[in-house]
Amino acid sequence: MAITIEIPTAFRRFTEGAPKVQSGAATVAEALTDLTTKYPALSRHVRDEQGQIRQFLNVYLNEEDIRFLNGESSVLKDGDRVLLVPSIAGG
Repeated sequence: MAITIEIPTAFRRFTEGAPKVQSGAATVAEALTDLTTKYPALSRHVRDEQGQIRQFLNVYLNEEDIRFLNGESSVLKDGDRVLLVPSIAGG
C-alpha cells in the first residue's frame, strides 16, 4: 500500500526539497511518524513537546480535515493523500 504525504513549501527545507513523500503507513499517526523519522528536523514543526500535532498545523486526509474524521487514528488506504497545511497569520 502506498500513500502520499504532501509537504508545504515552508517545510520543504526539512525534506531536502521534496514536495511529496511516499509512505506505507496504515494510519495518519503512522504517516506522520514515518515522515518525522525520515526527516527528524521536521519533527518539531509537526508535533509539540507532548507529542500532539501542533496547534497551527492542519492535517488533511485527501480533502477532509482529520479533526472531522478519526483524528490521527484515521485509516489510510492505497492512493490516499495526507496534506500538511500550516496556518498562516499576519496583519
